[in-house]
Amino acid sequence: MKTTTKFLATAAAAVALFFTTSVNAQKPKLGIGINAGIPTTDQYNFTLGADARLQFDVSKQISIPVTVGYTHFFSKDNSPEIKQDYGYIPVKAGVKVFLNETGSGLYALGELGAAFGVSDQAKTGFLYSPAVGYAWSSGLDLGVKYEGISSARTATSVYEKNVSHIALRLAYGFKL
Repeated sequence: MKTTTKFLATAAAAVALFFTTSVNAQKPKLGIGINAGIPTTDQYNFTLGADARLQFDVSKQISIPVTVGYTHFFSKDNSPEIKQDYGYIPVKAGVKVFLNETGSGLYALGELGAAFGVSDQAKTGFLYSPAVGYAWSSGLDLGVKYEGISSARTATSVYEKNVSHIALRLAYGFKL
């Protein structure tokens, strides 16, 4: 694993640990979501995934999310001999800013982290994910994200090293 990836994974864990042990931190929110997306490369048909997100509120408008899950890219080729789906476990942290003072409504989100490849010829890569969405006070959350992974595959893979997708995320969040 590269030093950069180790650093990002450690930083995400440190942020999560800091907010869970802080005396002044409010109780975090937990969001469970499903993702469906369209890959930005020609090698895949679609993506599906699921995630869990802990969100630590700094204020009503600013939160620190820590997200982990699983995402799967489905290959276009239906031949079992050369089909190369790609699956990874994203671990990321970021900043979520609500545009409304109530802490719900329209938001912008940016996350950085690592994508731990679990498929053949997959490796750990740097992950970045900007998103916009709308969160209702009832806990429902609907967002659109771009998620890119650099160096997701080995150099010997017949598929591109960098992969990305645009996905719709539907989630439900609640306070712990």
